[in-house]
Amino acid sequence: MSWFESFVLGLVQGLTEFLPISSSAHLRLVAAFAGWKDPGAAFTAVTQIGTEAAVLIFFRKDIGRILAAWFRSLHDREARSDHNAQMGWLVIVGSIPIGVLGLTFKDQIEGPFRDLRLIASTLVGLGIVLGIADRMAARDTKGGRHRARRERKSLEQLTVRDGLLYGCAQALALVPGVSRSGATISGGLFMGYRREAAARYSFLLAIPAVLASGLFELKDIGEGHVSWGPTLFATVLAFVVAYAVIAWFMRFISTRSFMPFVIYRILLGLALFALMAAGVLSPHAGESVG
Repeated sequence: MSWFESFVLGLVQGLTEFLPISSSAHLRLVAAFAGWKDPGAAFTAVTQIGTEAAVLIFFRKDIGRILAAWFRSLHDREARSDHNAQMGWLVIVGSIPIGVLGLTFKDQIEGPFRDLRLIASTLVGLGIVLGIADRMAARDTKGGRHRARRERKSLEQLTVRDGLLYGCAQALALVPGVSRSGATISGGLFMGYRREAAARYSFLLAIPAVLASGLFELKDIGEGHVSWGPTLFATVLAFVVAYAVIAWFMRFISTRSFMPFVIYRILLGLALFALMAAGVLSPHAGESVG
């Protein structure tokens, strides 16, 4: 991997990680369109450490309160009723599905799941799911002529059941094209949570899963065409860009819907199908040399 490739891919990782459009799919697609080798699951996982570092800094006050309360709850029974302590346990519970499934399907994630036909399908499929979930949230918020407004839930109302369902939704992101934030936000919206609450928990829930995945994949960097220098450069760049994206995204969803991302996902997926049908792009572009 050249330094220019690492610059482009680090930029793409930072721009797409927290938007509901799938960073892993975009890394795969950029490489395929540019005629580069597939950066692979290890490169994706390690550069995500940079984007999660951005989460740690952006939400540092929330994370600090959660960690402090969670540690107190280990030896203080009364502290267990604190919402922040409960959030700590809920993040742990929600991380179980992706941890189990990630280890179980590791070979598929690094191989068959990177087929561009599957990526195109998940881009369109999750786009439709996100669109339906967003429409439901909008109807609850605005109400209608024959429908009263419905108050949506905040994170203070998060339960163990909902935390586990959030985690199951996050596990779908093991398939490139699904999108970690897209899946978890969709799950939250279907369960009746506000857009901001769904996005905030999505970011917090990703921390242990992404950091564990990145650390686990460190051993594979340096094998094949992906070397340490460009990977570290891409990781640092992804951190800088991701921090700006988080700040923008949290402001965006407070007043706007997810429909622009829904439309983008569906159009991109359909364009991929068209290019593959026309023979312009191979479903396995870059795989044979990746």
